[in-house]
Amino acid sequence: MSERFALARGGCDLAGERWPGGADLVVLLHEGVSDRRGWHQVAGLLAPQVTVVAYDRRGYGESPVSTAPFTHVDDVLAVLDQERSGRAWLAGASAGGGLALDTALLAPDRVAGLVLFGTAISGAPEPEIDPVTQRFEPLLDAAISAGDLAEQNRLETWLWLDGPGQPEGRVGGEPRALGLDLNPIILRNRDRGDEGGSGVDAWSRLDEVQVPVTVACGDLDVPFLVTRCQELATRLPRARYRELPGMAHQPYLEDPGQIAGLLLGALAGT
Repeated sequence: MSERFALARGGCDLAGERWPGGADLVVLLHEGVSDRRGWHQVAGLLAPQVTVVAYDRRGYGESPVSTAPFTHVDDVLAVLDQERSGRAWLAGASAGGGLALDTALLAPDRVAGLVLFGTAISGAPEPEIDPVTQRFEPLLDAAISAGDLAEQNRLETWLWLDGPGQPEGRVGGEPRALGLDLNPIILRNRDRGDEGGSGVDAWSRLDEVQVPVTVACGDLDVPFLVTRCQELATRLPRARYRELPGMAHQPYLEDPGQIAGLLLGALAGT
């Protein structure tokens, strides 16, 4: 069972949950089309072997849009302070992975290791988008112009959960229902993606990340993310790459058991 908490921060109370367990602390950082609920099944499988914390970033899930300046890295460090943790493992998906990398660079004494899924990387060059993924751009642009949040949500769920080259509905059942339920809050709070940055250029500082890192990516994810994650694993001093066959950008929804096993393996160094 998890324990809910609200962490008071300037301009926002962060909504989160804690799953008590072992001495090691793992903080799960959600992506840009999700919130902490996306990690629920993984967190339940990790505890009680480790203690797990997941929280909603500002403007996501139950955390309101911030009314004051902030940085996401400072919020991560506040969560670690609340847990009275010296060093913790950070596991992040997409934008959450980028946040984990930035935190490791700005506060290396607080991070024991990283697990990154289809990760963003601050300072990375603009990618070349493949034709299959490009076909989503005019559809999303039309939905945004029309203010059709339901259509935008449908398209983004297809792109990220199913994968750009896969048929819509490849992933069904509870994972799809949850995926469709996570994004509408974020869509209503849109155009805040540039808030909370710390000005880190992680792409040019990867050699400074001296903790163990597992970089994982589904082979059905957007192609440039697959390639970038593979390159990231070669450039980080202590990294390894894990392909996730048959999964796209939200593997924690598709197969929580496999993702929990990968995380525990990373902590054990296996």
